[in-house]
Amino acid sequence: MNGNFYEKSPVFSTWVDLLQYRAREHPYRLAYLFLEDGERETARLSYAELDRQTRITAACLQSLEATGERALLLHPPGLEFLVAFLGCLYAGVVAIPAYPPRRNQNLSRLKAIVTDSQSTLALATASQVAGLEARFAREPEFPSSHLLATDNLDEVWEADWQEPEIDGDTLAFLQYTSGSTGAPKGVMVTHSNLLHNERVIQKVFGHSEKTRFVSWLPLFHDMGLVGSALQPLYIGGMCALMSPVAFLQKPFRWLQAISHYRGTTSGAPNFAYDLCVRQLAQEQRDTLELSCWVQRSLRLVVFATRHFLPATGWRKQHC
Repeated sequence: MNGNFYEKSPVFSTWVDLLQYRAREHPYRLAYLFLEDGERETARLSYAELDRQTRITAACLQSLEATGERALLLHPPGLEFLVAFLGCLYAGVVAIPAYPPRRNQNLSRLKAIVTDSQSTLALATASQVAGLEARFAREPEFPSSHLLATDNLDEVWEADWQEPEIDGDTLAFLQYTSGSTGAPKGVMVTHSNLLHNERVIQKVFGHSEKTRFVSWLPLFHDMGLVGSALQPLYIGGMCALMSPVAFLQKPFRWLQAISHYRGTTSGAPNFAYDLCVRQLAQEQRDTLELSCWVQRSLRLVVFATRHFLPATGWRKQHC
């Protein structure tokens, strides 16, 4: 299925090259949209707009002389996270996907990640910054990090962006474990590592630029980020995103989005399918048209990760 696409797809050395190519070849093609409550579309980005916002974020980071530094991403689910992640790559900054701490949540995991990664920056949305600053101030042992809101940056920054001197071996991001059974452990992922993984996923699933993704998986998790959010960018496809909470509150929203946006690929852990079976009423099922949905499982992604990645040089984080 779609084998010719795999053979003819362009070869990129970095994710900066890849996104610039997408923005140049298909500037008006829809790249991402976000469903605020799992139903209401509140944001969308074409490839050109994604590239533009990424440049703005990167230029601001470069103005802080952050190239080569590590930045914690604390955005809530949304397109702001993706822009910040790609902005880090455009600036030569190492991204560290994380999650904003819930109210009254212990900060021990974040402390461990900041200490281990030696991150000097924390990126978030403007609505989060004041609250995060107050939380961090109440934790005297919390390492010092400069907080930057990335969702309200002035557009004039775009003209100041300088393409970083990076290649495939440049570190792109650090992926940390949950820390549920011990201290969070980080894995160092280069641009080449990430591109190779996306190439494997594309080949295993037979994805093409016509593939349409729908995902509620957490963006700070590798399944949500690598398997669901970055794969559309790699192949030049489209992705509809919603938050995990929106799905858990009402599982019907996931299937409704697949039906409405004609999603062809959407995967989740087994519990999600069980939840849909248990909670969907017959009248809800009758409104769905899911014949478009041809890829439903992430088990192949897990297989690809376990069986193809060891040869690509992913390695533990050592600072």
